[in-house]
Amino acid sequence: MFTRRLLMAIAVSAVFAGSAFAQDKSILVASTTSTQDSGLFGHLLPMFKDKTGIDVKVVAQGTGQAIDTGRRGDADVLFVHAKAAEEKFLSEGFGVKRYPVMYNDFVLVGPKSDPAGIKGSKDIDAAFKTLKDKGIDFISRGDKSGTHQAELNLWKVAGIDIAADKGPWYKEIGQGMGAALNTAAASNAYVLTDRATWLSFKNKGELVIEVEGDKRLFNQYGVMLVNPAKHPNVKQEFGQQFIDWLVSSEGQKAIADFKINGEQLFYPNASDPGA
Repeated sequence: MFTRRLLMAIAVSAVFAGSAFAQDKSILVASTTSTQDSGLFGHLLPMFKDKTGIDVKVVAQGTGQAIDTGRRGDADVLFVHAKAAEEKFLSEGFGVKRYPVMYNDFVLVGPKSDPAGIKGSKDIDAAFKTLKDKGIDFISRGDKSGTHQAELNLWKVAGIDIAADKGPWYKEIGQGMGAALNTAAASNAYVLTDRATWLSFKNKGELVIEVEGDKRLFNQYGVMLVNPAKHPNVKQEFGQQFIDWLVSSEGQKAIADFKINGEQLFYPNASDPGA
């Protein structure tokens, strides 16, 4: 009887252990709000899970916050869009390798009435100078996200020290892209946004695209495994499987196939080593 009970206990333990292992076949990805809010992850992740059985949980943050999450070891993979910050993360030893995945672009949106008179321009420098010179309301995310970092760089390239030159027209909200767009819509202000979030945004109101097509508005995304040598809790095998799938022909096609109202939101470019 004792032996039988012991065998049953071992069998039950094995079942629970197996169940726990199965439940643990998941990774946490710290990513930008644009990949989540646009619906891209809702499109990609079911395909990946069907293929691998790995469940991907996403924490959508600004890129700066996502990188800090990775630096603390609180995520397995980073999927972000601020190349300089990503390379710094790698140089500090917190990431294993950066893989280019896809790109789209930023657009400057503003009220249909266009008080700045910049609609149709392809020159983001001139547009930013006009906003500053005329003191026209501009909404900045102010949250250290990839979009915020891109915005700050654009002011710098335009020859404007925004920290010194900003006035009451420049409004930093410290929130995500959706909140920035809502604020701009409610106050007839201008705002820089990634195109994917713009296309999926429902509350456009009187906002329209004012400036697009400048090569300086290019927006590259990269993916990295958090370094398990620094954080042993990182699920290296599952995380790398996710990365490998994203940059594979199957993953790249899935990215290209994601569209809203027939318009492609992201363009795969994993084959470009310099991206």
